[in-house]
Amino acid sequence: MTTRYAPHPAGNSSKISLILRAFKYRNYRLFFSGQGISLIGTWMQNVAMGWLVYRLTGSAMLLGVVGFTAQFPTFVLSPLAGVAADRYDRRKILLITQALAMAQALTLAFLVITGRVEVRHILALSFFLGLVNAFDIPARQAFVVDLVEKKEDLANAIALNSSMFNAARLLGPSIAGILISVVGEGMCFLLNGLSYAAVLRSLWAINIRGRRKERPLEPVLKRFKEGFNYTFGFAPIKFIILLLALASLTAMPYVVLMPVFVKEVLRGGPRTLGFLMACSGIGALTAALTLASRRSAAGLESRIPAAGCVFGIGLIGLSTADSFPSAAACIAVASFGMITQMASCNTVIQTLVDDDKRGRVMAFYALAFMGMAPFGSLLSGWAASRVGAPHAIMMSGFLAIAGAMAFLSRLREVREKARPVYERLGISAKIAEGLEAASELTVPPED
Repeated sequence: MTTRYAPHPAGNSSKISLILRAFKYRNYRLFFSGQGISLIGTWMQNVAMGWLVYRLTGSAMLLGVVGFTAQFPTFVLSPLAGVAADRYDRRKILLITQALAMAQALTLAFLVITGRVEVRHILALSFFLGLVNAFDIPARQAFVVDLVEKKEDLANAIALNSSMFNAARLLGPSIAGILISVVGEGMCFLLNGLSYAAVLRSLWAINIRGRRKERPLEPVLKRFKEGFNYTFGFAPIKFIILLLALASLTAMPYVVLMPVFVKEVLRGGPRTLGFLMACSGIGALTAALTLASRRSAAGLESRIPAAGCVFGIGLIGLSTADSFPSAAACIAVASFGMITQMASCNTVIQTLVDDDKRGRVMAFYALAFMGMAPFGSLLSGWAASRVGAPHAIMMSGFLAIAGAMAFLSRLREVREKARPVYERLGISAKIAEGLEAASELTVPPED
C-alpha cells in the first residue's frame, strides 16, 4: 500500500500559532502594538512628503535631494549610534528618539497647515529626522532581542516586525492619498505626530527583567574598530551587509520616483499614488507573513539571491507598465522580493551575531540599508531627470538582479561559515526544514 501525505485537520490552527508565537511575550506585544500605530502615521508622512515636494517644485531632482537630506545622517552617524546601542539602555534611547520624531512631524504639520512651508523648511526638518533615525534604527533593531526570552523565537519576532511595518505600508499610503486629495498634506503630518503617543506609551510600559548592565566606558574608536572587524571578518554578515549596501544604493531608491511615475506615466494624482503604494504593501506583507511561518533562520540565506531576482524582475516590469493595474501588479511583485530579501538578511544577521556586538553590527546594517540610500536617492533623481522615471526604475531592476547574482556566487561560503553558529545554537537547516514540513503534513492511517 502507498503512503500518502494529507493536511492535518488542525494544521491551520497550528500554523497560526507558529506565525504568532512571539506574541506570548508581554514586552513584545506592547512594542508591536505601539509601533504598529506609529508606523501607519510614518507611511502617511512618507507619501505626503513626496507629493508635497513635487507639488511645490515639480522637480524629480529635488525629490532625490530631500531623500538625501533625510538619510545622509545615518551614513555619517551609524557607527557612533551602534556604539551607543551597545553601551546604553536601548529603551531610553528609543524614548528620546521617538519623542524627537514626534516633534519633527508636528512642526512640519504646523508649517504646512498654516501655509508657511517652503522647500528650505522641508530640507531642514528632513535632515533633523535623519539625525534622529541615525540613533533610532540601530537601537530599535537591537531592542527586539531584549523583548523575546528564547533565542529560537527571535526569527519569528523579526518577521512579525516586518509584517507590522508592511501592514502599515498597506494602510498608511491609502489613507494619505485620500487625505491629501481632500484636506491636503498637513493633516498627514499632524496625524503622524499624534501617532507617536502610542509608541511612547508602549515603550514606557515595557519592563525588561535582568536588564544587561552597562559596560565600562571605553574609547569610542576602540569599540567601533572591534565592531568593524567582527562585522567584516565573518563572511555571512559581511556579504549580507555588502548586498544590502548595493541594493540600497541602486534599487530601493525607486520609491522616491513614485510621485513622478504616477503623475507623468499613469496620469494620476495623490489617490493613485496612495493606492499604488498600498499595492506595494500587499506584496511586502505577504512576504513578511511567509517568513514569519518559518521555525528558524537556518537556510534563509539561500532565499536571499532568489528574492533579489524577484525584486529586480518586478522593477523591470514596473518600468514598462502604462496602466494602474499592470503597475500595481508589478510593484507588488517587486515589494514581495524586496521584503523577502531585506527581512531574510535582517533575520540571518540577528541570529548569527554575538549579543555583545549586536548594536554595532546593526549600526552597519543601518549604514548599508539606510546610509547608502541618500546617495541612491540622488542618483535616482538625477537619472530620472535625464532619462525619465521609467528608464531609471528599469536600471534599478537590472542592478538588483546583478547584486543577487554576486551574492549567489558567495552563497556556498556563507552557508559553510554560518553552519557552526546554527549548530552551536541548536539549529540545523535540515532539521528546521523538516519541522516546517511536519507542521503542515502528517501521515494518515493506511488505506
